[in-house]
Formats: sequence, structure tokens, C-alpha cells
Amino acid sequence: MDYIHLRDMQFYGYHGVLEQETVLGQRFRASVSLAVDIQQAGQTDELDNTVSYVGVYDICKEVIEGKPYKLIEAVAESVATSILQQYKGQVFGCRVEIIKPDPPIPGHYKEVAVEIVRGTFV
Repeated sequence: MDYIHLRDMQFYGYHGVLEQETVLGQRFRASVSLAVDIQQAGQTDELDNTVSYVGVYDICKEVIEGKPYKLIEAVAESVATSILQQYKGQVFGCRVEIIKPDPPIPGHYKEVAVEIVRGTFV
């Protein structure tokens, strides 16, 4: 199995349970790993034989900067579902991590994140 990674993409969205999150918004980071077969792309050097990084980035941007969700779990699920639908037959599985670097909760921590794996990801 081969993998494509898009790491630490940064967006601004309005996801959260608290009113200030949905009104003021906040920064989000996302990382996506795709399980693919890219041998033919490596041999032919043709974009048609791989998954467009731009397309995957655009899906993440559309979901994270689009419709507000209460939970980042739902954001991650929407990203994964959208990628698997858009690239059916090309992407066998995906790992999606959604990070809230500055959630409005008290305490000392680096970030809050969820990570999900959907499809076949070895």
C-alpha cells in the first residue's frame, strides 16, 4: 500500500458547542493520509494516475470553512466521507486528524484533536 499525506493544513471555521466558537470562529488544523496505489503514477509521471493534492485540500477547506458542526468528530467524519466519495476506486482508506489549537477550555495543553480512520488503511 502507498500513501499520500497532506499535513498541517490550516483553516478558519465556526465549529463548536459554545456560542463564542460559532460566532467568533477559530483556527483549525487538519492532516490527511490516503491509502492509495500510486505505482503507475510513479512510473508514468502522469497526474491522471494519482489523487490530486489540490482536490483533497479543497475538500478539507470546503468542510472546515463551510457548514458549522458542533463537534470536530463530525468535521473529521465529513472530510473522510467526502474524500472517499470523491476518489472512490482510487483511495482505499483515509486517516483524518482535526486539531483545535485554541479551544476555549481552561487548562494547560498544546491542542485538542480527534483522529479517525475510514476504509482500508494498513
